[in-house]
Amino acid sequence: MKSIILMRHGKSSWTHNVTDKERPLKTRGRNDAKLVANQFNAKHSTPKIIFSSPAIRALTTCEIFINALNISKDKITVVDDLYDFNGESVINFIKNLNNSIDEVMIFGHNHAFTSISNIFGDTYIDNLPTSGLVKINVDIDNWKDLKQGTTEFLIIPKELK
Repeated sequence: MKSIILMRHGKSSWTHNVTDKERPLKTRGRNDAKLVANQFNAKHSTPKIIFSSPAIRALTTCEIFINALNISKDKITVVDDLYDFNGESVINFIKNLNNSIDEVMIFGHNHAFTSISNIFGDTYIDNLPTSGLVKINVDIDNWKDLKQGTTEFLIIPKELK
């Protein structure tokens, strides 16, 4: 059994004159990430393997999340291929994970995460919102065999307020 936990970055700010990769989080994005982290912590054990897109909004969301769960920053691996919006690079990344990894948590972007959730999960998600988290379990031993599995849970910040 393999598990994928996808966490979309928090709400970002468009008021700064920066590149897309450098866009920071809004206060709401920071607060929503903390809410989701606390809810996740109540439902799930601490993730052991964490990957993040290099985009500031994704990496900051990841850092807020791990701080709330008291996880060391050395558990985060930043991967350029996770700065992906259609999902192909993220899927290829997952399919090439070491098979000794049974569960992976990835911080990244939409539309990629909504698409991946709908391809590999069994619960349709119209749109994974900012700071939304989904966990999908897949009955495989080898990541290269990635196929549809079951959506274990979905955490939406709006539902926690």
